[in-house]
Amino acid sequence: MMNLLDAFSDAAKMIPFLLVIYCVVEWFERRLGNTIESRLQKAAKLGPALGAVFGCVPQCGFSVVASALYARRLITIGTLLAVFLATSDEAVPVILAQPENGKIVIALIITKLIIGLVGGYAVDLLFQSYRRQPVHERDVLVDEIDERGCCNHRLSGPTNRWQWLTHPLIHTAKIFFFIAAVTFGINCLISLVGEVNLGKAMLRQSILQPFLSALVGLIPNCAATVAITEAFLKGGLSYGSAIAGLCSSAGIGTLVLFKENHDTRDTIRILFLLVGISTAVGTAIHLLYG
Repeated sequence: MMNLLDAFSDAAKMIPFLLVIYCVVEWFERRLGNTIESRLQKAAKLGPALGAVFGCVPQCGFSVVASALYARRLITIGTLLAVFLATSDEAVPVILAQPENGKIVIALIITKLIIGLVGGYAVDLLFQSYRRQPVHERDVLVDEIDERGCCNHRLSGPTNRWQWLTHPLIHTAKIFFFIAAVTFGINCLISLVGEVNLGKAMLRQSILQPFLSALVGLIPNCAATVAITEAFLKGGLSYGSAIAGLCSSAGIGTLVLFKENHDTRDTIRILFLLVGISTAVGTAIHLLYG
């Protein structure tokens, strides 16, 4: 019972920070979403670089956009993977909601930006995928893509002032419960094995931890990134393993890719590349820095 109360108490302290962060992200998605979509479509060899930069924006809204664009072959596979690899979904808001851990965010964003940039260009070079459709075909599809943001909520069309607050409130409530549930689970684990042994219980000393974390990151739900981030902050995951899990986590972007990309083999190949790159980089960081 105490573990449950402690978990809700810890999560409740983050609510003001989360609400502010999600209000900012809501503004960013509504005001700049069209610009980002347009630039991703029109960029050729700059695609992976722009994808990595835009992927650093918190939440999975732009991974959804990238998946829809790729399904119509408006961006390259490298640009898509650059967005996926750089996306941190809920990691940045969860960390920023705990100000004492705020310095971690800079290292996280820089690390994932570099991984997205290098990984995206490497994949494009490997598959030589700078193939574009004629401009008139792309323009017809812009309005189709400009419909949804993070959590699949509608961004286009008329809005009122309450909509600017409604989604941040809903999202804050949802993440609050995710954080409380994950914290409760970790607190129970600590009670069973002891805080000193938490890392060992979660295979922190094992070379397999980055791979397992990358598999967890594939779960198309923001609960996965909340779990990875909280486990890292509690000491259960190494930095390399956290990077592996967060690099493979594109939120509901992967669901959109499965739904919109009619080439199933291509989708599976993309997921293999995503897990492979995430695991390789995460393992390297895990071995070098922990």
